[in-house]
Amino acid sequence: MKELDHSALSQNIQLFLDRLDKNGESRLPQRAYFATRHAIRQLELPPGQTVLEREMADILGMSRTPVREALVRLEMEGWVRLIPRRGFVVAPIVADDLQHIYDVVEVLDGVSGSLATMRATPEELDRLDQLIEEQEKALELGDLLAWTDLDEQFHQLIVDLSKNPRLRGVMDSQSDQLYRARLYTIKFRPNPTRSIVDHKAIVAVMRATEPDAARTMLQSHRHRARGEILEIIRSLP
Repeated sequence: MKELDHSALSQNIQLFLDRLDKNGESRLPQRAYFATRHAIRQLELPPGQTVLEREMADILGMSRTPVREALVRLEMEGWVRLIPRRGFVVAPIVADDLQHIYDVVEVLDGVSGSLATMRATPEELDRLDQLIEEQEKALELGDLLAWTDLDEQFHQLIVDLSKNPRLRGVMDSQSDQLYRARLYTIKFRPNPTRSIVDHKAIVAVMRATEPDAARTMLQSHRHRARGEILEIIRSLP
């Protein structure tokens, strides 16, 4: 495993912490938790990377106490494995674990779509169409990283439009784990034009106020992505 680029990682984490400042998050353990999880999600801390606790504290610009508290929480959620008196290892992306996450997310995605179909306003559905247009532009430019981020925004917005905060809370961590796997495999997957076709069809049935169809289509959409990603993960060394 290559050594970390401390300068780039520190800069990216500081940008993320600045966003937390704007959201009023000042508690150090929370800031350490969100910043470290974000770095893992974005593959800035790649799967299998070993990081010393003092090293992470320096990158975050904090003492080791809030960092240690954050790492304990991250281990409980499956993001890292702690090394006693040393630091941590970023959790690998494991096919069996992803399978379990997809089992949950597929069902909840369907529930989100069904609820959003009944609760979203036409103006809110317009925002989904805007995201699809931005995805198309990203594909035209060959920017798969931008496409992946927009794809995540599309699915997250549907969850938000369900207007169920309990559902939002359950989906957050699971969705981030899937995002990491999608980012890790995007260069190995077929060009995602099929996903854009799916997204347009999903919004169409939502506009037609067909919650059952939205549920079925979202679950089918996730299931197809699951097959592609798991096949790649299992084929990689």
